[in-house]
Amino acid sequence: MFDLLYAKLTDSHTTFALLVALAVMATVLTIAMPLLNTDLLTKRMKAVASEREKLRARERERLAQKDKRAALRIEPKTYMKQFVDSFSLEKWLGTDQAKAQLTMAGYRGRQAEVAFLFFRAVAPVAMFLLTALYVFVIMDSDWSTTMRIGASIAGAYLGLKAPEIFLRNTINKRQTSMRRAFPDAMDLILICVESGMSIEPAFRKVSGEIGVQSIELAEEFALTTAELAYLPDRRTAYENLAVRTGIDGLKQVSTVLIQAEKYGTPLGQAMRVVAQEGRDQRLLEAEKKAAALPPKLTVPMIVFFLPILFAVIITPAAIQIAEKMG
Repeated sequence: MFDLLYAKLTDSHTTFALLVALAVMATVLTIAMPLLNTDLLTKRMKAVASEREKLRARERERLAQKDKRAALRIEPKTYMKQFVDSFSLEKWLGTDQAKAQLTMAGYRGRQAEVAFLFFRAVAPVAMFLLTALYVFVIMDSDWSTTMRIGASIAGAYLGLKAPEIFLRNTINKRQTSMRRAFPDAMDLILICVESGMSIEPAFRKVSGEIGVQSIELAEEFALTTAELAYLPDRRTAYENLAVRTGIDGLKQVSTVLIQAEKYGTPLGQAMRVVAQEGRDQRLLEAEKKAAALPPKLTVPMIVFFLPILFAVIITPAAIQIAEKMG
C-alpha cells in the first residue's frame, strides 16, 4: 500500500495534477475573497459604540441608585442624633478637620457628621469593654492584672482611631480613582471648551462621560455644576471643588477657572497644560511603582525561589556522593 502511494506521489502526471489543483484553488480564493470580505471596521465600531452605550447606561444607573441612597440618608438617625445632642459631642469631637475629611471621603450632609461623632464616641468604649471581657474572662493565660488593663486600654485606643483610619482609607481610594481619570476628564473639558461650550455645560457633559472610569469624579463635576447654578459667587463653587477632592490637579483647575472668571484669560491653553501635567504625574506614579517592585520581590525570592534552586542544584550532587560513599 505504501509502495503504491509512493509511486503515485512520485509520478509526474500526479504531481502536475496536484499543482494544477492548487493553482485553481488559489485563483478561486483570490477572486472570491473580495466578494466574501465584509466591512469588519464598521462592525467593530458598531460593537464598540453599543458596548459604550451599555456601559454609560450602567454607570448612570449606579449613579442614580447612589444618589437615591444618599437622598434616603439625609436625615440623621434618631438614636444617633439624640446621643450626640445629649452628650454635646459636636463641641468636643466635631472638629473642622473631621468635617473636611468627611467631605473628602464623599460623606455629605448632617447624617454623615452625626454618624461619625456617634461612632467616634461609642467605638472606644465598646472596644474597651470587649477587650476587657476577653482578657479578664475568656482568655486563659498567666497575664498579670497590669498587662490585662494595658491590653484593655490599647483596645480603647484602637477604637478611638478606627473611625479616623476608616476615613483615611476611604479618602485614599476616592482620590486614587479621581487621579486616574483626571487627565482624560481634562481632555474632555478641553474639547468642550474649545468647541464653544461654557464651563457649566462642559462639566455637565464630562460628568456624564467620565462616570465609566470614575464615579467619584463624575459626582464632583455634577455637584460643581449644581453649585455654579445657584451660588451667587462662582469662585466659591470652584474653591469647593478643590476642597472636596484634595487633588493637586483639580486645585490647579480651580485656580485656572477663578483666574479666567476674574481676568478673562482663555481656558484652552491653560487646560491643555493642566491635562499634560496630570498625564505626566500619572506616568511618574507608574514609574515609581515599577521602581519599587524589585525591592518588594527580594524577600519572596529569598524565601521561596532560592531554597528550591539550591535543592535542584545540590540534590543530584548529594545523590551521587551518597552512592559513591555507599
